[in-house]
Amino acid sequence: MTKAATHIEVFGRVRPSKRSSAQLQINYADHAISLHIPRDASQGMVNNQREHWNFPFTRVLDETTTQDAVFETIAQPVVDSVLQGYNGTIFAYGQTGSGKTFTITGGAERYADRGIIPRAISYIFGKVAQQAEFNYEVRISYLEIYNEAGYDLLDPSHETKGLEDLPKVSLLEDDDGKIHLRNLKEWNAASEEEALNLLFVGDTNRMISETPMNMASSRSHCVFTIAVDARRPDSDVVRRSKLYLVDLAGSERIKKTGIEGSGLKEAKYINLSLHYLEQVIIALQEKQKFVPYRNSMMTSVLREGLGGNCRTVMVATMSPEEGQLDESISTCRFAQRVALISNRLEVNEEVDPKLLITRLKAQVRELKEELQLLRGEGYERSMSALSEEERERCAQLVREYVANNAEDATLSPGELAKVQYCFQLLRKQACNGGASGGGGRTHAGEAGSSGVVDSEEVNRLRMQLQQRDHEISILVSMLNKGSNGGAA
Repeated sequence: MTKAATHIEVFGRVRPSKRSSAQLQINYADHAISLHIPRDASQGMVNNQREHWNFPFTRVLDETTTQDAVFETIAQPVVDSVLQGYNGTIFAYGQTGSGKTFTITGGAERYADRGIIPRAISYIFGKVAQQAEFNYEVRISYLEIYNEAGYDLLDPSHETKGLEDLPKVSLLEDDDGKIHLRNLKEWNAASEEEALNLLFVGDTNRMISETPMNMASSRSHCVFTIAVDARRPDSDVVRRSKLYLVDLAGSERIKKTGIEGSGLKEAKYINLSLHYLEQVIIALQEKQKFVPYRNSMMTSVLREGLGGNCRTVMVATMSPEEGQLDESISTCRFAQRVALISNRLEVNEEVDPKLLITRLKAQVRELKEELQLLRGEGYERSMSALSEEERERCAQLVREYVANNAEDATLSPGELAKVQYCFQLLRKQACNGGASGGGGRTHAGEAGSSGVVDSEEVNRLRMQLQQRDHEISILVSMLNKGSNGGAA
């Protein structure tokens, strides 16, 4: 399968403020943000401090941009890719209070303030309802990383247990280098309403506290994952894709905010994990051989989205206030490094072992019955020995055969006792319903009158049986190995 390389798209979003500084300007023609900070006169005559910055983006969204426009510009192309079988990641990065959670999750006051996550849920279920040629399965999980420990935000024990008593999510890496998360449950969502309810439950359990920068600041990194499986009804091939929607906790300078106590501990863990994220970004940008994904849980979870098989978009959120311009410059610098990272894209298609095993077992059963018929086996078994399930199956085959008007219709019940029982049913239909069962009676008679066994045909069927049994044993061993390796 061919792999397409693509760079991470980076969007800038400036939050509205009543104290916006004229030193931050948006160049809409070049999709860039320009900042001008005059030199500090107190540094003396010899001062090489930089005054002008210009940062290009894929597109810049100003304070007048609506949430609907944000979704259509940033998220909708990624969600469309997910529905086509590609993985997708959207993450927001910026200082505390710059609008990351509002962009990803949305506001709670107005329906128009819904963020990317609820809009993506509505969009996915709307598209799924329009595509009748596929059977879809949508699953939801919600991970919180608080003080470098992972928790399942959808765990029902949140209502009765304290944070320290909740089971922690742990990382497992398989032989192929893929990350699996233990104690993080995926919940099936059959409708948009069920998925939105799961989002509401997870948001209720998030760690939020007041800081000098934000009255309701997210004190943890959160990853909302939508897994989409699509398969055609007549196919064993399944398309598995995932959409990761990431709300990173905001960076903040402890000296500037002056926080203490538990808030200080939270800020240290947040800044440390964001530092590890920047190390990963630098390693990918410089194409280093070793990328330190394992330094933190957050970078391990984002492994596919950064340099992996994923279409990734970053939203850099900024505050236009004069006192926050240094943080905005830091965010823009980080965004420029991210824009240089190249991901590979490929459709995630695989053969579902469970579906394949079911189909192969059905083929084995049919081959055994055909082999028994050719070899003349089953004569010792009479119709009276047939179980109720076998009789019902024979009756179903007869009904389907009689209802089929095709000239090449066949009736293949298997062993001789079943053939005789089907012949009996056809004879009853012919006697009760006229000539409608005549063709079936002749066919059943022909099937039961086969007296010559072709040895080559027997050998061919035996070889097919052995091949199917071998395939089933291989698939069962693969499933057992996967179940012992940890749950996603």
